[in-house]
Amino acid sequence: MTRMRIKICGIKTPELAQVVVDCGADAIGLNFVTRSLRSVTSDEAQQILQTLSPWVEPVALFADASTEQVMTVAKQMSLRTIQLHGNEPVSYGNYLSPLRVIKALAFDDQFADQVAQWQSGCANLAAILVDAPPAAGLTGGTGQTIDWVKLAQMKRDDWPPLILAGGLTPLNVAQAIEVVKPYGVDVASGVEKQRGIKDSLLIQAFCQAVHDVAI
Repeated sequence: MTRMRIKICGIKTPELAQVVVDCGADAIGLNFVTRSLRSVTSDEAQQILQTLSPWVEPVALFADASTEQVMTVAKQMSLRTIQLHGNEPVSYGNYLSPLRVIKALAFDDQFADQVAQWQSGCANLAAILVDAPPAAGLTGGTGQTIDWVKLAQMKRDDWPPLILAGGLTPLNVAQAIEVVKPYGVDVASGVEKQRGIKDSLLIQAFCQAVHDVAI
């Protein structure tokens, strides 16, 4: 059995961060996209970080922010991993070195080409997160799934680690893992009782569903 990594994105309170820790997730996403309902302030993020165990990786999420803002936040909070959810070029990712970069890419006709560009051009690329194409005003967390079968059929031998996102829920994540066989899974809206408001029971159910899958 291969251990599947789990990232819960858009955590906004220490209480929910503790739920994530208790459920055995591997990472949480701290959203610094101010227009997002899931965004946190620096003070809120600091409180969340105090809750985390050493085994849970905090990942700061940005979309088309200045490199100065990203570096400042990372330094203030001693973060080592950044997730980019905008239209950042490969050179932007390199500039953030030695920070590890997770680049979110929409699963569209340009996806494979963009993976190749980031794979060859970004030395500090840690993973690719594949998500549904963004909805109006959103950079992710749309709750829309992608074509898992089409993704599974793509030639991925030389790709970086692939994190699957896009419409995952406690009810469908096991099937998604069995079809795609990703490195890890990422969830935001799929564990919310309403947009931006996480539900501890849904987080628990999601993590349990992932842990129950053997691939």
